[in-house]
Amino acid sequence: MTVGRTTMHDLNHWEHLEADAVLAAAVRLADGGPLVVYQAGTTTRHAIGARAELRLSAELLTTSWSEPVTGPVLGDVAAALDACPFPLWRAFGWARFELALHRAGMPTGLPGTEPLLHLVLPEVELVTGSAEGPVTVLASSPQRAAEARAVLSAAVPAVPAATGESTTAADLLAGAHAYRDAVAQAVDDIRKTLLDKVILSREVPLAGNPDLVGTFRRGRAAVASARAFHLDLGGWAATGFSPETVVEVGADGRVSTQPLAGTRALGLGRARDEANRAELLSDLKEIAEHATSVRLAVEEAEALCAPGTVRVEEFMRVLPRGAVQHLASRVAGELAAGRGPWDAFGAFFPAVTASGIPKAEAYEALTRLESTPRGLYSGAVIVADHTGALDAALVLRTVFTHEGRSWLRAGAGVVEASRPDRELEETCEKLGSVAPHLTY
Repeated sequence: MTVGRTTMHDLNHWEHLEADAVLAAAVRLADGGPLVVYQAGTTTRHAIGARAELRLSAELLTTSWSEPVTGPVLGDVAAALDACPFPLWRAFGWARFELALHRAGMPTGLPGTEPLLHLVLPEVELVTGSAEGPVTVLASSPQRAAEARAVLSAAVPAVPAATGESTTAADLLAGAHAYRDAVAQAVDDIRKTLLDKVILSREVPLAGNPDLVGTFRRGRAAVASARAFHLDLGGWAATGFSPETVVEVGADGRVSTQPLAGTRALGLGRARDEANRAELLSDLKEIAEHATSVRLAVEEAEALCAPGTVRVEEFMRVLPRGAVQHLASRVAGELAAGRGPWDAFGAFFPAVTASGIPKAEAYEALTRLESTPRGLYSGAVIVADHTGALDAALVLRTVFTHEGRSWLRAGAGVVEASRPDRELEETCEKLGSVAPHLTY
């Protein structure tokens, strides 16, 4: 493999560089430009710069390498990436929740040219496989490779920022009265059989602008998550510790999703945590909410996968996720002939555990009952590549900065048996997975 116009090249390995030093090098190399950091298990990818870009809006799909497509659908994203002139490409980016509204034929509340999905093919990737170990460098040109070598050779972790002591329990109750009212209205809708379940969320504004890189450094070491990410792309900056994936697609065509539904607090001491775990496994409301989510995940998988391949691999495990513990299941299958990773993304996006059942009816309730647009909240951070692999993290437990504002957001699953006070309490528990790790 050679460095050139159409390839990314494995240029070098640095032994025993600490994860925070690699992160500091990535921030320096990005120099205010696009940056996406994506941690899945022990592997962390730092995508730096934009060699090429793809944007999908309600009206138009544009790329750096092909003619625009009007009235695009997700299939056009797959076709555009297949036509990419860089055969060993890997793309990083985000999809906002309003992509789901657009695909359902509903108003998004956004200008028609506002991106709903934004991907970059980076100029440089720094890939680590452990907290302290070798770094693989992928670069699009010898010049960028030399820059990466120089920065990594001198890389040291940044000085830790201060913790976010200014975020109090009272701050996390912002909008509590309106949220209780929205939950009560949703319960009434469900009793009228308009809905089975809807995940209502609320926004908590932050004073000042948090240091998102510092928050990522601090939080990824402390918060148990399925995926951790930091991004600065397309006017959005966000750092999150996602409890679950929307969908995972392997190069071999294996596809899976991991719905989490049912929540209790965690980190209250061994006795309280065990009592909450036992309660979670026996609470009929939580069990019914979870089972309903798994049922829809199975239906979505069966519409996508080869007949007879869909299975529930795990059912109602209890997983720790930061300040809470969840009931978790995994639904898996094999992609049917002619179906690809973007078909899988379209089948499962948005996650049922962040929208509701049925999804279209849930979208209507969300636009009516939530006071602000969701944006990246309950959307996805995406990594996809030329092999057909795609990994999409659900954007929850995240701090956001956009257009001069910073905020947190959390939601809770509302069913007929829901009580407004308990759902409010659950949002506070989830906010507790991020708020203590905010840095300024």
